[in-house]
Amino acid sequence: MNQHLKTIAQELHIQVEQAAATAALLGDGATVPFISRYRKEATGLLDETQVAAVRDRLGQLAELDKRREAIVASLGERDLLSPELNAALQAASSMTILEDIYLPYRPKRRTRSSMAKEKGLEPLARAIYAQENRSVQAASFINPEKEVHTAGDAMAGARDIIAEWISEAAATRAGLRKLFAREAIVTSVVVKKNEAAGAKFRDYFDWQEPAAKAPGHRLLAMFRGENEKVLTLALRPPEDRGLAILQRFHVKAQNEAGLQVALAVEDSYKRLLAPSLENELRNALKERADREAIRVFAANLRELLLAPPLGQKRVMALDPGFRTGSKLICLNGQGKLLYCTTVYPTLSEQKSREAGKTVVDLCAKYSIEAIAIGNGTAGRETEAFVRGLPLDPGVLVTMVDESGASIYSASEAARAEFPAHDLTVRGAVSIGRRLQDPLAELVKLDPKVIGVGQYQHDVNQAALKKGLEDVVESCVNSVGVEVNTASMELLTHVSGLGPVLAKNIIAHRNEHGPFGGRRQLLKVPRLGAKAFQQCAGFLRIQGARNPLDYSAVHPEQYGIVEQMAEDAGCTVVDLMQQESARKQVDVRRYVSDAVGLPTLSDIMAELAKPGRDPRAEFALFSFAEGVNSVEELQPGMKLPGIVTNVTKFGAFVDVGVHQDGHIHISQLADSFVKDPAEVVRVRQQVMVRVLEIDPARKRIALSLKDV
Repeated sequence: MNQHLKTIAQELHIQVEQAAATAALLGDGATVPFISRYRKEATGLLDETQVAAVRDRLGQLAELDKRREAIVASLGERDLLSPELNAALQAASSMTILEDIYLPYRPKRRTRSSMAKEKGLEPLARAIYAQENRSVQAASFINPEKEVHTAGDAMAGARDIIAEWISEAAATRAGLRKLFAREAIVTSVVVKKNEAAGAKFRDYFDWQEPAAKAPGHRLLAMFRGENEKVLTLALRPPEDRGLAILQRFHVKAQNEAGLQVALAVEDSYKRLLAPSLENELRNALKERADREAIRVFAANLRELLLAPPLGQKRVMALDPGFRTGSKLICLNGQGKLLYCTTVYPTLSEQKSREAGKTVVDLCAKYSIEAIAIGNGTAGRETEAFVRGLPLDPGVLVTMVDESGASIYSASEAARAEFPAHDLTVRGAVSIGRRLQDPLAELVKLDPKVIGVGQYQHDVNQAALKKGLEDVVESCVNSVGVEVNTASMELLTHVSGLGPVLAKNIIAHRNEHGPFGGRRQLLKVPRLGAKAFQQCAGFLRIQGARNPLDYSAVHPEQYGIVEQMAEDAGCTVVDLMQQESARKQVDVRRYVSDAVGLPTLSDIMAELAKPGRDPRAEFALFSFAEGVNSVEELQPGMKLPGIVTNVTKFGAFVDVGVHQDGHIHISQLADSFVKDPAEVVRVRQQVMVRVLEIDPARKRIALSLKDV
């Protein structure tokens, strides 16, 4: 473990002590949000990203150790584990090095080399590979009974053995691996018979570029094209460069034996090494592209989850439709369903008048403060209809991204909450709640269905799931959760809880009423001291007897705050409400071995704004009036839009025409842009200029330049 901690510290550019403290906390069951928020002194101020990196690297190194143990056991069982081999295995610092060392000893199916050895040709192979004699006496190995009929047969078998030796030599593989990583060319060619069906991959029908410089999104596109049998890919360096490396390693003499080794080198490269290392490179490039795509998805998801909430406002939501009408629901400030019906604002003039009266009457009856309209089919038409009604000027009208609402409406959670209502009602409720609190509603969905990813179905699904779960956990805990109103899905993501404890909290809440303080959580079945330590600081209880229970101050730090108040001659409430009282506190007086200035500074910031929401203030957005379809767009138009997705090659923007437009990375700014995420983010409101419209291909080119 000590060596692993040194490795992690070196890779992450942190101190060994920081890595060791983080590893100890993780080993004790602490979560990433808890460690980064409440154990700053122990870790030396490592943030969430760094703590998660330590956790992930520890997991990878544990897998390395597990594989090493399996290899050592296998070699020991077969009496192949020499002290030198064991030392080499123990020193292996990566899975690649470990597997290279093990390769010659790995049990394998019959190969051309093993069959040649069965024919007794290994001594000949050793004599040839030594390259000491000017001539090779292969005739003495002729044995018709073993199908070695001529000296040529013997020589060919010996070359097969040498070729396998060359392919299994660790130094050889390491040298070639560097060549593949540095000089391999990605070559993509269309499969002619599938050319028409694979038109979407047209850009890669005849494509070449250095593998080391190929961006992840292009690699994933080509890999997908290959999987769909539209493209044929090759990832190799120039063959002569590979052969030259092997010859330097293995051809040692200019004689007959050396010539045979040179032939074995060529065979080894073409038949064994190049295919093997090409597969390795493919996997490495795929992993690199996956990491990039997951980072993009995670960043987009974070922006979406942390989108500004409208808050506890009374909301009417409409899930639009033409022929089937719009499902209309009304929610109270806490998201409880009060009423539902169906209106037909776009079916006929008569139906439109009836729908208008219904909306106006319901807004008055339920004191509606905002109207949320889904941005799907008939969304812009429904928005125009609502905006034309004689509503109170104080009623906000806005469109809401409904991605994934239909999936939630069919989920078990939705059925459990609304067993008496159909899918359309549940979908409309989801739209309304997304306006009130995007985070609380979106955590009910699998992040993959939200639609802010890049090739999310092509990347490693386990890695994607883990990466996105980290983002959800981070967002939920950074905002905090009101324990008396939170859904099970929201509670599940709180540090230290999970689905079982979340379910138990809700059951206890339903049976005994709202929690009056954080300490009451210890009465929840199976929620022990350890879970309480991990979750308490992230749970909020509005109206609790102890005002600190609605803050991010952890219960283990309450004593410090109470001492501060006593020393300042006031109450804890005074500290939270009066800046003058807080100014009397000299935090340096409260530094101890367990609590340092970073934590004390956090406490003071929290006292100033208890339970503060890190999300931005809600800002109303409206699409351009009179532009509702692609056919109404014209080059040169300047339109308001909302960024719906950010990728490595640009961004997608909804301008209200039921088809997102694309801003290429070159159109994001007047200066060079390396990463689109440096310029735009998901849910950002922007003003764009229309460059080009291609209705046939459903493509809209946009620009942020000259706007």
